[in-house]
Amino acid sequence: GTVAAMEIAEAFMLAKKAGHGPRRSVLIMPVSGEEKGLLGSKYYTKNPIYPLENTVANLNIDMIGRIGDFKDNPNYVYLIGADRLSQELHDISEQVNKKHIGLELDYTFNEEDDPNRYYYRSDHYNFAKNNIPVIFYFNGIHEDYHKVTDTVEKIDFQKIETITRLVFLTAWELANRDERIIVDKASKE
Repeated sequence: GTVAAMEIAEAFMLAKKAGHGPRRSVLIMPVSGEEKGLLGSKYYTKNPIYPLENTVANLNIDMIGRIGDFKDNPNYVYLIGADRLSQELHDISEQVNKKHIGLELDYTFNEEDDPNRYYYRSDHYNFAKNNIPVIFYFNGIHEDYHKVTDTVEKIDFQKIETITRLVFLTAWELANRDERIIVDKASKE
């Protein structure tokens, strides 16, 4: 996720330098302390650089370099939260993927009754509970999850690149629309 965020930041800056920057401001923000209680994102949402009501969406990237335990096909990403607050965000994500990327967008962990409760367990949630639409991009857990055996040679760099392109193009679409996306569902915090 950190590498993806850095690459997305670079892509936005290169576009701006070439005279084709986004119409809206884009904030690339890595946060820390997720495992300790979503501390970084909690701090930001209580002390934002820009007023939260000006935030159009939060695209959260975490663990996108491996194939999860329940998948055989590497051409997927789990999306969590895309339709929870804004059907329009979900539709944009689907359209961008269909037009440019072609990943299998898997919503298994997006179900309201998902026993893993990933929607509530990653940094996007502090934005969602403030009625900011979110998408959490995630590949699922694997046998090395949170272990010292989760080493760099197990990373699928092509997978990271593909998902990063999806996140960037989704962010690009959101940053260049005439109108901000509509929040048509309220947070159920």
